[in-house]
Amino acid sequence: MKFNDLPTSLGESVWEFPDKEKWPRHDVVGRGADLEPETLIYAYRHGVFPMVSTENFETTTNLIWWSPQMRAIIPLDGLKSSRSMHRSARKFEVRVDTDFENVMRNCAAPHRDNGWITEEFIEAYVKLHHLGWAHSIEVIDENGFLAGGLYGVRIGGLFAGESMFHLVRDASKVALMALVQMMKSSDMSLLDVQWLTPHLASLGAISVRRDEYLRLVEIAVTQ
Repeated sequence: MKFNDLPTSLGESVWEFPDKEKWPRHDVVGRGADLEPETLIYAYRHGVFPMVSTENFETTTNLIWWSPQMRAIIPLDGLKSSRSMHRSARKFEVRVDTDFENVMRNCAAPHRDNGWITEEFIEAYVKLHHLGWAHSIEVIDENGFLAGGLYGVRIGGLFAGESMFHLVRDASKVALMALVQMMKSSDMSLLDVQWLTPHLASLGAISVRRDEYLRLVEIAVTQ
């Protein structure tokens, strides 16, 4: 398995972030702007990602730009894969970039807690996918149905994981195992998973300080 060919070249972003030395000492580093491809790729290159917030800020938009002070990553040699995960993997077929929008819509399902993937986000990332920057991994069951998957953004040696889901037990874990293997075979170096949760920690994720993550991402995006 491999990612699609090299992505379409983009122009310069019309937005920019303050120097990182001036970022506030909390996870939010900006508000507003847009979700154009140039904006998104500029943000990921600088260790920042967008999410919406339901809080009532005194602004005209709820589009928030985040760079967590403690950033979760999964070391590519540190993924914890159990015997049950490997048994589950044999039950599924894994595909790449064959059903991006469907993966994203499953990640955005209304029943999921803390939902933030709006139609605006789906439209923006589908566009990014068509340009070759955003990718999905689909896990297909024996009946040909989408059992789980994940999506994110690739820039050089960075894969910025955005979200994953499962409809069948272990399907999202199988997608993660496939992603790590693909990254290793492509000589990639950095798998970003945003914030550390107990579930991600159980899979081998760790936290690094923001300044360390920014150093890692600066190296990764030039690979």
